[in-house]
Amino acid sequence: MSEHGAATAAKMPDPPALEALEAVVRRHALAEQGARFTEAQGWLAHDLVAIDQALRAVMVESDANAATQASRHLLKCSGKRLRPMCVAVAAHLGGRAFDAPVRDVAVATELVHNATLMHDDVIDLGDERRGSPTARMIYGNAASVLGGDLMLLEALRRVMRSAPALMPWLVDTIDSMVTAEAWQLERRGRFVPDRDLYRRVVEGKTARLFRFALRAGGTLGGLPMDAVEQLGAVGDALGMTFQLIDDVLDLEGDPRVTGKSACVDLREGKLTWPLLLAAERSKEVLAQ
Repeated sequence: MSEHGAATAAKMPDPPALEALEAVVRRHALAEQGARFTEAQGWLAHDLVAIDQALRAVMVESDANAATQASRHLLKCSGKRLRPMCVAVAAHLGGRAFDAPVRDVAVATELVHNATLMHDDVIDLGDERRGSPTARMIYGNAASVLGGDLMLLEALRRVMRSAPALMPWLVDTIDSMVTAEAWQLERRGRFVPDRDLYRRVVEGKTARLFRFALRAGGTLGGLPMDAVEQLGAVGDALGMTFQLIDDVLDLEGDPRVTGKSACVDLREGKLTWPLLLAAERSKEVLAQ
């Protein structure tokens, strides 16, 4: 990394994900884990700077049409960058630095994630995302759909360019995400407390991209296939956990912190874990 990049990394505040991990380490006085976290925090901060710089550069040379502007709008509203962090961590586990191919795959995971958010906001008629108006509220639904498509295309280009062997995994991941969204759409307004359906939707919409990120990073890092598959299992668990937390925050989260309105999923009749448990325990909830 250049001296300028290092300086930028030094000034950049820790993203929410790193702050949360640091809080856990301090709260439980985990000395050994604290030392490891400090080391990881150093190289992750540099990697996150590179990811943010690459995301800011996405489509800069493209025509400033409404679809491109819609894409840029969401990318400027920084998220937690959890998925590209997974790529970076898994690659480092194999001893590989955060070089250009790893960075391309990391950026691709964030682009896929953001593309699905743009599409979700159109499907759900969302008006707020990451504390700002959604792209569809500014540029319209059509531009937002096309903007999401542009981000998917850019993600595919980057993986094809830097790690073509990972393309089947990425295509399967996107397939799972679209299929899960279709399942959810078909059941909108027809709430059924079905744990198996909930699991399948969450696995497809959320967990599969975490799984791809960790498997891809491990593969690029040169880890053996059994280790790569173990990372994939971690990704599945991480994605499920992330969604469970998100479900709770939909009910109890502070919009000033979460960046989105409260009870959105509840109003839309989506199958969330708290609502599923409540319906299982009370027929009155199901009737309502």
